[in-house]
Amino acid sequence: MADIIEDEVMDAQDIEQETPPEDVFVAPSIDKLQILSGQSYAHYSSIPEIIRNDMSTECVLGVDEAGRGPVLGPMVYALLYLPLSVHHSLLAGTHHFDDSKVLTPSVRSSLMEKLCTTDTDLYHSCGWATKVMSARDISAGMLRPAGVYNLNAQAMDATIELIKTVFAQGVNVKEIYIDTIGRPETYQKKLERVFPTVQITVAKKADSLYPCVSAASVCAKVTRDAALDVCYEAYADGTEKSVEGWGSGYPSDARCSNWLKRNMDPVFGWGSECRFSWGTAKDLLDAKNAELKVEWPVEDEESTKMTDFFSLADQGDAGDELVNWYGRRVTEEVF
Repeated sequence: MADIIEDEVMDAQDIEQETPPEDVFVAPSIDKLQILSGQSYAHYSSIPEIIRNDMSTECVLGVDEAGRGPVLGPMVYALLYLPLSVHHSLLAGTHHFDDSKVLTPSVRSSLMEKLCTTDTDLYHSCGWATKVMSARDISAGMLRPAGVYNLNAQAMDATIELIKTVFAQGVNVKEIYIDTIGRPETYQKKLERVFPTVQITVAKKADSLYPCVSAASVCAKVTRDAALDVCYEAYADGTEKSVEGWGSGYPSDARCSNWLKRNMDPVFGWGSECRFSWGTAKDLLDAKNAELKVEWPVEDEESTKMTDFFSLADQGDAGDELVNWYGRRVTEEVF
């Protein structure tokens, strides 16, 4: 499976689902300073009371992401964990979590707000975490001149980082469910080597099959939506709403492609909100910079060796090595 599907055709409904709503909930996972400076960072909620009171409580954990394909804004990985005993009853039964793409923006925001509100059963039972992976860092990894750090590898590292930190906090995780990257069996084997004592299930459409993954997808999506709005603050002039400026951030969204064309610096392109490694951004820059293109000279195949500096400068004095260091001897004729 390819790292990304940049030119994936999205219908109007899909684009609308991926566009941040006007009233998206701003969760504690939003750090404006880090987002605006192009930094990647992680956020961890406190351990929920029901688990904190008995750290031996067996828990289930789900992982999902949001924003894998956009040319604008971060990709967000999220996890959510809670006691195995209430996994289905609380998430699916009481609160009707589902794949974030199925839920309306208002429902997603409402569920995220409940996770962050201290007097709710979700707050007392569920812990969650996010890894906001900035567009700048994603591109830097993918454009490295040597040893390309592709999107799949970056996603895997984000997943492992989040899970390891939850383990380090002492949470007794027994089961992990993850929405796949590429082939499920390959991804699962990699994670089983890292976490050999846990039952791990990696599956396609896991966000529709396992409530904990559904809840993680909501955390990822709501965080991504709010982060995208924060990114736009650097450009908003107060006359247009952020959701109208660049829409969903996906290349197939006309609002996004039009915004990129209107706001492109001929030399520097865009800011840290843009994934310069995406073909959409590359093509626009190449077309704009046709007259500014720099042709680097090809290096001469002949190179100077360090030993050249120690060779005899004057073959006439080849017999006396000191001449080349200190100069010629002063003879009596000089005086």
